[in-house]
Amino acid sequence: MASTTNKNTPGNYSAEQRVNAHIGQYLTYKHSSGAKAYTNHHPGFGVLPAKTARSALCTNYCDVESQLFGIGSTNLVAPKPEVNPEYKTPQSLNFVDGVRVQLPDPVVIQKDQRPYMNF
Repeated sequence: MASTTNKNTPGNYSAEQRVNAHIGQYLTYKHSSGAKAYTNHHPGFGVLPAKTARSALCTNYCDVESQLFGIGSTNLVAPKPEVNPEYKTPQSLNFVDGVRVQLPDPVVIQKDQRPYMNF
């Protein structure tokens, strides 16, 4: 029996396929809080620790995470091979040039003194 509604027309089918193909653009934003950052840096001097995306630390992060969770570890038909992480090394971001430690000349350490205890 032939369909008499507009749902099965070629124009409606192509419009629905176009919506399905582009639906991900409206649901996700790749630079949102839980996604990919514009630039990735490790916190350095003067920066508080922050979250780092897993894609910024390792290129094969899905395989490493699967191995850590034990996914596929009991597969006796086709055992998974050992995964070696491929590390990335992001640069450090510093807001302060550095902390300088100044020691007096000459340094005299007295052996008969007790350490300061703050209880």
